[in-house]
Amino acid sequence: MMRTLVSLRCAVLSDAPFLATLWEGGIRRADRGEQIADLELIIKNASESPDAKIVVADYDGSPAGAVYLRLTTLSAINLEPTVQALSPHVLPEFRRHGVGRTLMEAAVSFAEELGVGQLATAAASSSRDGNRFMARLALGPQAVLRVAPTHAVRARLVAQRPSLHRGGGRQLGQVLAARRSLRRSQAADAG
Repeated sequence: MMRTLVSLRCAVLSDAPFLATLWEGGIRRADRGEQIADLELIIKNASESPDAKIVVADYDGSPAGAVYLRLTTLSAINLEPTVQALSPHVLPEFRRHGVGRTLMEAAVSFAEELGVGQLATAAASSSRDGNRFMARLALGPQAVLRVAPTHAVRARLVAQRPSLHRGGGRQLGQVLAARRSLRRSQAADAG
């Protein structure tokens, strides 16, 4: 019988520095101390909730990956119960050792324990391996989540307004007056 080197456990407060490293691209941009404080709060809240938990995968005794599991609805307007497997990540040196599969098995088990028939997750659009892995597990794309800074969206909205509505553009009255003046000068030249 083959012994598995992957074991699962619920996250504890001392896992916050590991999770800050693992989830670096998905957590708030702040100094390391604030990130760890955020994650300690998230771990505490998840451990106190029957509808959430953070699962850490250890590989041969070393933390190798983690996933945040929570019961929610499919969306704010689709109230179908769903377990979200948020940020299922594995450290690069532990990939292709069954850690990711074991984390997703934990997600499925959590959904089954809660009697929930759907599982949702996300992978970065740039993560070819992550998206292929999720596709092999029958997880298909449902939506595209797009994110941008508020000021960037505001600038684009202003830039796309018709010129009549922009503060810096010429007003309709000015345009019509210029056309009348042009017609008068053309009529005077022709006559």
